[in-house]
Amino acid sequence: MARGKIGVALGGGVARGWAHIGVLKALEKAGIRPDVVAGTSIGAVAGGCYVSGKLDLLEDFARSLTRRKVFGFLDFNLAGTGLISGDKLYDLLNLHLGTQQIEALDRKFTAVATEIGTGHEVWLSRGGLIEAMRASYALPGIFKPIKLDGRWLFDGAIVNPVPVSVCRAMGASVVIAVNLQHDVFGKGTVLIDSRPDGMGVAALPPPKEENGSKGGALRLLHRQFFGQGNDTPGISTVMMEAFNITQDRIARSRLAGDPPDFTISPRLGSFGAFDFHRADEMIAAGAAATERALADIRPALPELA
Repeated sequence: MARGKIGVALGGGVARGWAHIGVLKALEKAGIRPDVVAGTSIGAVAGGCYVSGKLDLLEDFARSLTRRKVFGFLDFNLAGTGLISGDKLYDLLNLHLGTQQIEALDRKFTAVATEIGTGHEVWLSRGGLIEAMRASYALPGIFKPIKLDGRWLFDGAIVNPVPVSVCRAMGASVVIAVNLQHDVFGKGTVLIDSRPDGMGVAALPPPKEENGSKGGALRLLHRQFFGQGNDTPGISTVMMEAFNITQDRIARSRLAGDPPDFTISPRLGSFGAFDFHRADEMIAAGAAATERALADIRPALPELA
């Protein structure tokens, strides 16, 4: 009898994706080496580095990040189709992955992206690994979209936040899903307006004037992107909250229609979408969640041997 295949579906979650590193290393430590890996958004980055043997390099990079270094990677490009060009991150990936082709990997790998205009779910399982990863993590409005084979592509989490269906299609007998949105569930609650009559919504304060220097412009851009230090949300918070709510709703629907055999759900509710500098904590959360799930996963392993 042919050995069954193990698939791992790595979900989207922006900075929370560092938890995937802890998950994958904990699975390897437990003797579970997936045959099939599918990733969406940051899950495609972690999965691509994993199958190409570069997960340790990704971990070292993640753990080295500080707030200042994170901002240094944000190469703002207000004249383009995204706030950030992503060229600095691409250069870093290119340094370590170069011209690696997906079909040359020793395990099956697919990155999920979304086609602009049609909304088609695009599975990238051939061609350049870096290009597939870039297309999958191109957050709408944040990173510029990527053109591949005549299609303009951006973040795959818009259509398939946790790509269980991709693992099934690639032949996985057992699928382990890593859902980074578990702790942000509850966004579907409906609240009835209970404000007293005549009570309006407070207006946002106008931005303070800045001088025309380059430094002043960068400070203003920084505050607009990350927030002004009070209760006023920045552009990144507004966009990511909208994205997370949509992703949460879609993930519930997709997982209900095509449930995984096992789910690993790191506790990440206290981490923001751009908390890339908190990798140590998120990697630990991923490892801890995997240890909790292994009690259920291990009994299934003899059937796959």
